[in-house]
Amino acid sequence: MRPGELLSVGEAAIMLRASRAQVVDLCARGLLPYVTVGAHRRLRRADVEALVRPALTREQLEQLWLHRAIAGKFVANPTGLLAAAAVTLRRLRRLHPEGHSWEWLDRWEAILDNGAEAVLDALTSATPYAIELRGTSPFTGILSEVERSTVLAALADSRRDRARQLPAEKVERVLRTV
Repeated sequence: MRPGELLSVGEAAIMLRASRAQVVDLCARGLLPYVTVGAHRRLRRADVEALVRPALTREQLEQLWLHRAIAGKFVANPTGLLAAAAVTLRRLRRLHPEGHSWEWLDRWEAILDNGAEAVLDALTSATPYAIELRGTSPFTGILSEVERSTVLAALADSRRDRARQLPAEKVERVLRTV
């Protein structure tokens, strides 16, 4: 199966060892991206696999959220952002004439040449390849400082929303030991 393959909710549920209702809930909460094909939800295999793997580090999660915001700007102005990324890519090549970064810059160049769909996939995917790829992103500087701060604040809010409350008796026990 290809990484870009679309799965049904049932297939995703099997992979996640969850019920269909739990997968639909993940979609509704925005934690699992999906597209609607006719009357059915379809999920990218890579996004489902990313939930199966261990969680992203804080830095990787921040990069993913920032790049998803960049993807929103890319959809609004693909030509302008492709041009800006090409300029940044040339600048990065001058800064890093050799070494490990060069390989990733070559990969970004191939992605930029493959068009909007490939770029959007690289910006929004949670696959290990895309995570590593975003470490040398030519889309730096696309978001203003205000946009960047807003995205990071939204990430922090989402993390707080998912934090579990400690039972009162456990809080009291912890406070007594301190």
